[in-house]
Amino acid sequence: MKINGNAVRVGNILEFEGKLWVVTKTQHTQPGKGGAYMQVEMKALLEGTKTNQRFRSSETVERVHLDERPYQFLYEEGEDLVFMDQDTFEQISIAKDFVGDPAAFLQDGMMVNVSMYEDKPVGIQLPETVVLEIDQADAVVKGQTASSSYKPAILTNGLRIMVPPHIGSGMRVVINTADGTYVERAKD
Repeated sequence: MKINGNAVRVGNILEFEGKLWVVTKTQHTQPGKGGAYMQVEMKALLEGTKTNQRFRSSETVERVHLDERPYQFLYEEGEDLVFMDQDTFEQISIAKDFVGDPAAFLQDGMMVNVSMYEDKPVGIQLPETVVLEIDQADAVVKGQTASSSYKPAILTNGLRIMVPPHIGSGMRVVINTADGTYVERAKD
């Protein structure tokens, strides 16, 4: 779908110079002389590179709609992660490098949303939070509970996080998948 250069908004997916880009920042500028333009910062969906581009209102740019489908995580096979479409039961493999750091939070049977463009995966979205168990946690230092300090802990998936002093080994905690931080103790 073609849109005017001044209609570009943050979050839009654009096809530009043969690549897919997600718009991260926009700034409308109207100089003293000359026509107005939209200064756009974009990040390549697949490569992760960034670029700045100016679009004048007279220019058109191709806006892309991605098809999001629910997939279930099945298992890890070498450097690939295998997911199953919930409607067709078709399985797809996605490289672990493509998913990035959030791949550590994947659990058997977890539901994720996979963004597809022309039947090719271009993005994956995990649930906002996951519940994991603490494998190891440092002992509480006397007087540490008086302040709002945190201590290091290791989760069963091997990730290191910072947790409050009252959290110990064997406890289940809620973790934010976006940045890998402690949210709260899990309700049993």
